[in-house]
Amino acid sequence: MSDRVAIHRRKSRQIYVGRVPVGGGAPISVQSMTNQPTADVAATVAQIRCLEAAGADIVRCSCPDADSTRALRDIVRAVNVPIIADIHFHYQRAIEAAANGAACLRINPGNIGSVKRVREVIRAAKDYGLSMRIGVNAGSLESHLLEKYGEPTPEALIESALEHARVLEDNDFFNFKISVKASDVILMVAAYQGLAKACDYPLHLGVTESGGLRSGTVKSAMGIGTLLLGGLGDTLRVSLSTDPVEEVNVGFEILRGLGLRSRGVHIVSCPSCARQGFDVVRTVAALEERLAHITIPIKVSILGCVVNGPGEAKYTTIGLTGGGNNEHMIYLNGSPAYKIETQAVVDHVVELVEANVAQIQANGAGGHRASSPL
Repeated sequence: MSDRVAIHRRKSRQIYVGRVPVGGGAPISVQSMTNQPTADVAATVAQIRCLEAAGADIVRCSCPDADSTRALRDIVRAVNVPIIADIHFHYQRAIEAAANGAACLRINPGNIGSVKRVREVIRAAKDYGLSMRIGVNAGSLESHLLEKYGEPTPEALIESALEHARVLEDNDFFNFKISVKASDVILMVAAYQGLAKACDYPLHLGVTESGGLRSGTVKSAMGIGTLLLGGLGDTLRVSLSTDPVEEVNVGFEILRGLGLRSRGVHIVSCPSCARQGFDVVRTVAALEERLAHITIPIKVSILGCVVNGPGEAKYTTIGLTGGGNNEHMIYLNGSPAYKIETQAVVDHVVELVEANVAQIQANGAGGHRASSPL
């Protein structure tokens, strides 16, 4: 992305969740959350490994009981990503989670209890070198704020966050990030925008309880994307009522769409029309499936005809543009290279991508020139 259109990120403090930096200009990290009973170590570890394979930087596990916090000791030893312990209502669970290897404690001050209990959690975080997240949610605001504002408002969410930030600050604890989530996109965006002006702590973005895969993806892209486009946000979680792996996939797609992070094969493709020289929809679906294992960033264009095909290919490592008479043009590094017949398209593009990924890995470099394996 050129400097002329680059996103200029808000300057924030930097904290660490395990080994993952959050804020301070670090890459925006992508999180998800397990939905297996945390006390079931085998099931939880299996799910975390799937999330790791999808690229998750951080994973959160709910800890509603002592069995769950005890399980953390075995879970953190079996996985590579840092684990956040999600704590509600029972402050003692936070203390246990800290002792059992959690890298960060997520507390919702609206339901954690008295300031005295929050101080106990702070002490545990200090003792074990953990970071924390103040997780304010429109669905669990404190009663005095609901009475003051009448309903969840941006001002109420911000006031809640800053009240609890002061408790941590008064106890000489600054190693935390903040979220002010809501299921209403406009409320959520306004709350984060106001919070960003009021403090310099790292921001954890998310549209909470956003819905299923399709509706939740759209809402999350609107809310999280709006904030990211404005330079706000240091880590994110896309909350979807589906397989948590999809949360990671959507999170990376949002970041990739804004040029903030890139992972795997980015296919630029047209929706297809009567001009297409080959079946674009089937071709893209096949390529997405067969290239899903690639994690190194590489950009590929798949266009059905010459209206936009050559132009898009100029900005991709590997390009395919539909032509006539069952012949289509392959582009390498933006330049036309040779023609290929329809039946060979999918296999050949896969071969090109894998050959160039192998070249990148062999060179140990981030940049490369595409070459044909022929």
